Amino acid sequence: MASANAGNVDVHYVEHGSGQTVLVLHGAGVDHREAEACFEPAFSRLRGFRRIYPDLPGMGRTPAPGTLRSADDVLDTLSRFADAVCGRDGYLVVGHSAGAHYAQAMAGTRPERVKGLAMVCPLLPGIREVPEHRAVVETDGIGDDGFRSYFVVQTPEMLERYERYIAPAAALADWAALGRIGERWEFTCPMATPYAGPTLVIAGRQDATVGYAAAMDAARQHPHATLAVLAEAGHALPHEKAGLLQALLTEWAMRVGHPSLG
Repeated sequence: MASANAGNVDVHYVEHGSGQTVLVLHGAGVDHREAEACFEPAFSRLRGFRRIYPDLPGMGRTPAPGTLRSADDVLDTLSRFADAVCGRDGYLVVGHSAGAHYAQAMAGTRPERVKGLAMVCPLLPGIREVPEHRAVVETDGIGDDGFRSYFVVQTPEMLERYERYIAPAAALADWAALGRIGERWEFTCPMATPYAGPTLVIAGRQDATVGYAAAMDAARQHPHATLAVLAEAGHALPHEKAGLLQALLTEWAMRVGHPSLG
């Protein structure tokens, strides 16, 4: 695992491949391992991508010092991190949940640097019409409350993914820092919207965390957005609909300009 200095924060990350850089941002309360497990199967099939999976501040091995007090502060850290690992080159940005919140802001504040944007189950302002959590596939007696409240596809396969890629990160998270930042989770910095680059927005119809209405709003804002709302998928959509996620990311990569399969 490598690290890069981003202002007063050393951001830890893992890296795969070479070519056009794509930053993949995980959600809240986990670390790079969940994003890597979900997105690497798609990107590893495509030639010409350098994939970077950072631990966001306050999660994994990346600290969140007291100077980080808002989403604006984290956005500044991530922008500095992108400069550190990409230099003068442009990059793509992909995010899941809170990671998608930051991904859209990176595209909105620095559209000249971001060459493509993909958001999966994005946490966004305007959340509404959030359904009650319910399992669409259920296996009796498996998993803890964390698993059952996150996944709507509750099978032994999904439990194995939860126990391997998600649950271990909870012990590493700085929950006090995440709470401090979460009190100011909406951005105040000006953004150049709409983002005009190749965009992908994916939402789960059974997502009981952020719903899908705000994702539909976001897709309407961006003139080159593909929108997919997937049935029988919740906030853990990257695990529950891995095949569809890979197909949609491949189509997005073709629009970005990297159509070659490995």
